Amino acid sequence: MNEFELIAKLTQALPANQTVVTGAGDDCAVLDFGLPDRLLLFKTDAVVEGIHFEKGAPPEKIGRKALARCLSDIAAMAGTPAAALVTLGLPQSFQPETIEKIYAGLNALAKKHGVAIVGGETTANPERIFISVALLGTVSRGKQILRSTTEAGDAIFVTGELGGSAAGKHLDFEPRLAEARWLAQHFPVHAMIDLSDGLAGDLRHLLKAGGLGAELFKPAIPISRAAKAIARNTPSAKTPFAAALTDGEDFELLFTVAAGDAVKLLDAWKRQFPKLKLSCIGKMVAGDSIMVRDQTGAQRLGVHGYEHFK
Repeated sequence: MNEFELIAKLTQALPANQTVVTGAGDDCAVLDFGLPDRLLLFKTDAVVEGIHFEKGAPPEKIGRKALARCLSDIAAMAGTPAAALVTLGLPQSFQPETIEKIYAGLNALAKKHGVAIVGGETTANPERIFISVALLGTVSRGKQILRSTTEAGDAIFVTGELGGSAAGKHLDFEPRLAEARWLAQHFPVHAMIDLSDGLAGDLRHLLKAGGLGAELFKPAIPISRAAKAIARNTPSAKTPFAAALTDGEDFELLFTVAAGDAVKLLDAWKRQFPKLKLSCIGKMVAGDSIMVRDQTGAQRLGVHGYEHFK
């Protein structure tokens, strides 16, 4: 049983109550506590030594990543983060100065985005460090962007460049909070998700939620210089295109808008965010598969993104 099969099994009969607007199955839960103009966003995520970071990684960057992952999910809903709880699981041999540096990195990113760290939990954990962050945020009522509301014919966009995140980006990425809020304010974005498991995996989440398929234009997919360098210097590495599809931990925004808004959006984006690339990489279509097209024709995409428990 892989990660997503397990999630589907565990979430098929979850209890809910009157506060739940959107539950399991999107980037954040959306909750209604009766605030006149705001809904609450609720998200949790974890980083585990040996999975999300290596033992020798700079501790400040480990702490930063632990919070940044949650911030990226708040961005995918066009929200604003507010307050977090942090759970630390530590081996008996932990070094206090290392944990202090982890918190320094987490705190610095929290201050940058106006997030209060309001408590948490510490516990022993054999062999390795894990950090779990639970994050609350807000979004203007009616402005939350879900995965499920895309439409056939929509243009598919992605920010930044994809692939090769293990070369360093997975510890240094910038959650696209400002960009997502700008999008929500200026364009009717139909659906959005952050790219944590790779384009091939996360696009499928949009397709499943919306009951649609997709057609991608291969030359339009933005491949990072890191992915190209890894392929050039490592004979056994994936091709750069395969890396862009499957590496994961890019933490860019993948979203859809009506085709009629595509050119206007690209022009406005260049003025607002001249240093961050935005690419139109395809369109949503009827069906349930992903087709990849180039100048020679089209073929069905068979690869998937990153999965735990393969």
